[in-house]
Amino acid sequence: MPGAVIAGGWGLLAGSALVAGALIGYLVRVPPKLVAAVMAFGSGVLLSAVSFELIAEAHRRGGLLPTTLGALAGALLYTGANLALARRGARHRKRSGSQQPSEPDLPGSGSAIAMGALLDGVPESVVIGIGLLGGGGVGAATVAAVFVSNVPEGLSSASGMRRAGRGPGYVFGVWGCIALVSGLASAAGYGLLGGVSGGALAAITALAAGAILSMIADTMIPEAFEDAHMWIGVITVAGFLVAFAISQAGG
Repeated sequence: MPGAVIAGGWGLLAGSALVAGALIGYLVRVPPKLVAAVMAFGSGVLLSAVSFELIAEAHRRGGLLPTTLGALAGALLYTGANLALARRGARHRKRSGSQQPSEPDLPGSGSAIAMGALLDGVPESVVIGIGLLGGGGVGAATVAAVFVSNVPEGLSSASGMRRAGRGPGYVFGVWGCIALVSGLASAAGYGLLGGVSGGALAAITALAAGAILSMIADTMIPEAFEDAHMWIGVITVAGFLVAFAISQAGG
């Protein structure tokens, strides 16, 4: 089976967690403290994957300079795109409360939220495809981290979409399309980057890592600490350690 197809399958699997989370968030009224706890766990999982799977791998492939420049570029690109979308109503796209604007309140916000969700998901998916390059298997920790973190992302965002008056067609259309794009992005990460040098691949991996780290700080952590209680820090560390354990087991 072609490697790009395999990579696309892994990306689609990880992206499907968004749909599962959205289904829970839209149909079930999840207590805010539970949403915060699940988002904190997902944040810890992704922080671990960025540290041990992405930044460490970029450094191994290309050294400190490409890793540093790539991560900074990813953070700047993500932040710039996020600022543009925030002005159109996508600032609180992962919030489960009443922060999201409705379409009558801010026309065009629905499209901006959809684009913002796409912006959040593509870097995660690309690195899954990159992980298959060189003949190795996809990093179990990377796929697990993206899958686990996607559940609370979809859950929280869908809860906010429901509160903003958006119907199930919009909610599940958005997350279904993003799951499909996740598969395509993983396939593209494998198919388009196979011939690049180690330094360039390191920079691209670090770029995705910088974008993901910026996404965690800007969209996931605020939701995790919206209804903060004394165990949020412990839950975040637990997510971090679970992903680290998976990484070590896979190594």
